[in-house]
Amino acid sequence: MLYLYPTPNATLLSTPTTFSPSSSPPRSTRMLHDSLPPLPENRIVLGVGGAGVDFLAAVASYPNPDDKIRTTSLMVQGGGNAGNALTCAARLGLSPRLISKVANDTQGRGILEELQADGVDTSSVVVSEEGDSPFTYIIVDNETKTRTCIHTPGYPPMIPSDLSQTSLSSALDGARMLYLDGRIHETALLVAQEAARKNVPILVEGERIREGLDDLLKLADYAICSAKFPQAWTEAASIPSALVSILVRLPKIKFVIVTLGEDGCLMLERSVDGFIETLFLAEAPQSEEMDVDILLELLKRRKDDNIAIPTCVSSPVTKLRANGVGTVCGRLFVGTAEKVPPSELQDTTGAGDSFIGAVLYAICSNMPPEKMLPFAAQVAATCCRAVGARTGLPHCTDARLASFLS
Repeated sequence: MLYLYPTPNATLLSTPTTFSPSSSPPRSTRMLHDSLPPLPENRIVLGVGGAGVDFLAAVASYPNPDDKIRTTSLMVQGGGNAGNALTCAARLGLSPRLISKVANDTQGRGILEELQADGVDTSSVVVSEEGDSPFTYIIVDNETKTRTCIHTPGYPPMIPSDLSQTSLSSALDGARMLYLDGRIHETALLVAQEAARKNVPILVEGERIREGLDDLLKLADYAICSAKFPQAWTEAASIPSALVSILVRLPKIKFVIVTLGEDGCLMLERSVDGFIETLFLAEAPQSEEMDVDILLELLKRRKDDNIAIPTCVSSPVTKLRANGVGTVCGRLFVGTAEKVPPSELQDTTGAGDSFIGAVLYAICSNMPPEKMLPFAAQVAATCCRAVGARTGLPHCTDARLASFLS
């Protein structure tokens, strides 16, 4: 359920019908549930990061400086990277928990109510009696289908002392995964260190270079990055070289994914099985290293651009070289995005968050990368068919996901 805040003179977009956990779904939904495979045995994922309010103003086209224009519609709903990703994970069937901070104001109460309605456990969210909850103004350009975000952080900010040891232990109890969106880095580091001690795998988002992010990445088992982050963080000459650099610099990382919008995604997976890596090197001791940029071009030639649904091509386990960086043994994957018809594409707000939510589900389900990347791309494309980060997030019963969940 989307929580739409009353806004004067606003046209609120229609809210999709959903069912609360206590209500009985219609017979058709129950039948579809029965046809789905069992949900992951351990479905608890903990997220640490931002949850706020999005004010989404749709306009005919992005304004020029000093213009005065009118919205074509206005929607107010929950947002924030962690809030969006965990909402996505909840709709797919996981049991997410959130560590964040809001104020005890109208917006803060709405943030919590909306998350709870989608099945996100907010018992570890800190509520400040004074201050303001975070919010973001989002300008949705109907002409280019892009969005521009102007974020105002909440106050007072979350600090480690806000989170008691009891609350931390409770939040991590039974967790299959920890997801960090890179915000509230001091608290996130505290949670990550405890998760590492408990051997809870950690996924870190690299949206942009942030204070404290390096410390979080050192503890990460998985990383998902925006298109600009890998080269900005590594100063490598290309995105593939940057992915090699990330695996070289962060020996704990099992895989790193970079999302590329309509161009899909790239993923570099380390060969973490020592036996496989040793066997590969023993059987091909004289094999030459493959330049990662050349390998990417070879993989791109294998893509079928006539297929509208997301697909994936991959290399075998290979010694990958990036000039001036080093080598890693692993596999390179090229994932495509769904070709969404222009008439159906509404808004890219939250596309990256939904991709991460789907990857969390995939890891908990032990999906192989060949299935995980198209699945996450499909979830993201579904999100882009509606205005706002959460309006279009699919449930596990969505027919468009059936082939990925079978």
